[in-house]
Amino acid sequence: MQDEPATSLRPPVLAMLKHAGAAPESTYDVAVIGGGVNGTGTARDLALRGVSVVLFERNDFAFGASGNSSGMIHGGPRYMRKNPSVTESSCRDSGYIQRIAPFLLHRIPFLLPVKSGPQGRVMLELIDAYFRAYDDYQPLKRGEMHTRLDQSDLQRLEPGIVGSYVGGITFDEWGIDGARLCILNAIDAEEHGARLYNHTTVESIAHDGTSYVLTAKDSLTGATVRVRAAHVVNATGAWAPVTAALGKLPTVRVRVRPGKGIHVTYDRRLSNYAIVAEAIDGREVFLMPWQNMSTIGTTDDDYYGDLDTVRSTSEEVRYLVQAVARVFPAVRQARAVGTYAGVRPTIYEFGPTEDALSREHAIIDHEVDGAKNVYSMIGGKLASYRAFSQEMADRLAADLAPGVECSTHTKPLPGGDSVPDAIALAEEHGITPVAARRLVFRHGSRSLRVLSRLEREPKEREIVCACEPVLCAEVRYAIKNELARTVEDVGRRTRLGLGACGGMRCAARCGQIVADDLGLSPRAGREQARDFLEKQAQLRVVAMGPEQARQEALLLAQARATLGVDREPRDR
Repeated sequence: MQDEPATSLRPPVLAMLKHAGAAPESTYDVAVIGGGVNGTGTARDLALRGVSVVLFERNDFAFGASGNSSGMIHGGPRYMRKNPSVTESSCRDSGYIQRIAPFLLHRIPFLLPVKSGPQGRVMLELIDAYFRAYDDYQPLKRGEMHTRLDQSDLQRLEPGIVGSYVGGITFDEWGIDGARLCILNAIDAEEHGARLYNHTTVESIAHDGTSYVLTAKDSLTGATVRVRAAHVVNATGAWAPVTAALGKLPTVRVRVRPGKGIHVTYDRRLSNYAIVAEAIDGREVFLMPWQNMSTIGTTDDDYYGDLDTVRSTSEEVRYLVQAVARVFPAVRQARAVGTYAGVRPTIYEFGPTEDALSREHAIIDHEVDGAKNVYSMIGGKLASYRAFSQEMADRLAADLAPGVECSTHTKPLPGGDSVPDAIALAEEHGITPVAARRLVFRHGSRSLRVLSRLEREPKEREIVCACEPVLCAEVRYAIKNELARTVEDVGRRTRLGLGACGGMRCAARCGQIVADDLGLSPRAGREQARDFLEKQAQLRVVAMGPEQARQEALLLAQARATLGVDREPRDR
């Protein structure tokens, strides 16, 4: 099988990067601003209906909350109390996502321990009854029914749990790579005619009497892009109020209540099950085996800072570790390899605590503000992104593609038509079973397209990142076929540098490949590698103890010296 050709709508990458002038105007039915899961999902839905779409993302796809979530397509049992519709839609969409991307999900069974005490037995009965109600939603997402456990069951399933418990409950959820989900939606939209721009910031939106004119700037090349569109969709999540103001209409106002959530990642699986714990303020947090790592999360705090530089703090890390350690103390001896943080675009409400805010979604029609055919998508969850995108696309398609039904719940995402046998792929192409399994997890049937590169270039069997592992062929595929333009973009698509090594073993080599494939100078590749390493170090340091921090400083200094870019002018 041949490597996937670039579509006719995508300009050659090298030419795109060298172009520094203003591109000629193109006209589209819809301009979508925002490359998160709601934006890419809406672009895909519209493109599948034959609507012409252009999408702009100021950073990279999945840069915001979509790529920095807990990584679960879950029903959200806690939402049943106040928003059962959220639980229902999330479970239903989970079933659809399993249908269109079966390779991308993995089952995560949860344990909920119930403390001993005067009310322990009563609480166990109540929680058991609550999850019997949650069981009604499980068939929608092919989940297992909950199980009631006694103390001995709990200890046998998870020996690392400490404390006195009357028993516990198991319930079933699904994990997913949120960044891959965004990328696949974006690529499918492009393959059905959409035009995608990442690292391109929309700087103004004007109306010339017949259509909207959007002017955007490529942050990597300085190139200006100008397009016309009859409709505009603001799907920028927590950035939505800023994006809405670009039209310079004083009456157009979008209100969200940004909520920051952070996670800490560890270098291996620490537990057999995900474990629910209680933080000092009574909030539920968790320790979760996620792919080949472990994650603890999550916080929920109002956020008023810079949305482009969201970082975890040491206080937030201690809050999570303290909560988990009361149930699973081994987490204190585990090796933290990173943190990540995202900002939820929660629907604005004054008064309730952050944790009590609704996870519903809403579409704001700005016609009442004097901006006809302009919409903002607010709120929502990763688990129900497809339903939210369909709701937005249905509204637009009523005029642009009347009679064309949504098909995003039946048509597979790229690679979702079948799931290859990883062992057979490993034997056929001379790679390790682990590398083949991880490749199938990220690409599904399109892993065959990645591996077809090896027939022409056997040297691309080289393992660039041993933590995942990531082959040279996959890095080059991400650049050519998945719009990766930087080392960080490659990491988002392949998880290169996001594992135990933190990029120390692979960022430099990835920078070489990026520079080579995009026609950049070797210095530019080294600069990208250095920038990636420094960002990863900033994300790790807040979760480190003194000894690990000293070692980290030495390794980072060594990496800077090896890359050598600090001694050269930053001339690209």
